[in-house]
Amino acid sequence: MYIEQGYRGDLGLWKYFFIPLGFISLMAFNYIATVTSPVPVEDMMADMIDSLGANTVLIIMLLPLALGLALVLGWTKFIHPQSIRSLTTSRRKVDWGRVWFAFGLWSLLTVGLTGLDIWLSPGDYVWNFRWEAFWKLAVIAILLIPLQTSFEEYLFRGHMMQGLGIMAGNRWVPLLVTSLLFGIMHLANPEVEKLGYGTLVFYIGTGLFLGILTLMDQGLELALGFHAANNLVTALLVTANWTAFQTDSLYKDISEPVLGWDTYVPVFVVFPILLWIFGRKYRWKDWKERLTGRIHSRETAMAYFKQEEA
Repeated sequence: MYIEQGYRGDLGLWKYFFIPLGFISLMAFNYIATVTSPVPVEDMMADMIDSLGANTVLIIMLLPLALGLALVLGWTKFIHPQSIRSLTTSRRKVDWGRVWFAFGLWSLLTVGLTGLDIWLSPGDYVWNFRWEAFWKLAVIAILLIPLQTSFEEYLFRGHMMQGLGIMAGNRWVPLLVTSLLFGIMHLANPEVEKLGYGTLVFYIGTGLFLGILTLMDQGLELALGFHAANNLVTALLVTANWTAFQTDSLYKDISEPVLGWDTYVPVFVVFPILLWIFGRKYRWKDWKERLTGRIHSRETAMAYFKQEEA
């Protein structure tokens, strides 16, 4: 009943178009500006970092998205109007234990897998730690990255998932559309310019994984925790001259980037294992129905909500 939570607002489907279309338009403009620029994204990023510093550039990248979170939540609260809780979860209250479990699990796995790669390929990494720069990075990252990732989750797996689901009358359309749009959002990333469009398999696959988490668990909690851990731990742990986040992290990857098996392993190996772990822990059932089934009518959903709250 997660998508049906959208019925709790003063439903007007036009209300679901403004923020997604505005954000997609900005991303399209950014992509066009990137591909038509005579200067590679990697060089532009390097010039900005040389002029302003890595931490300042990170703030410039994160702050608009952090403010975007306030926009999505404010729009939901005052324009729909719908409670933030019902945009977040189908449970009676947000389950923060789920958020922290997903955050902790993926943080540990990210640190472990990165440590294993450093041990196996020590020549690809250099120790990059400088305390005076790292503590500033840590403060900025801890404050802003969870807001940036939460914006993306509330926009794609929350606002758009509920709106598209109600419009389509099923669950598979919003799952596929939001996953595709989430991947396309990353087109202007320097990783795509450096490695090619094959990297979109990772981004679209990640969007699909987060969408499955949301629909199977009937809420955003696991997706919020996973996404925050993914971006935060990566920003603090490893940087490279060709990635979107170029930070004063602990390590720097100096290897020549190639589009190899490591790009696809998370999508086709790690994410399915994580879905199995989450499914076992939270006893997920009815996978086909939750991922592809029909959306209940407004009358049926509202009757269910009243019975549940009685």
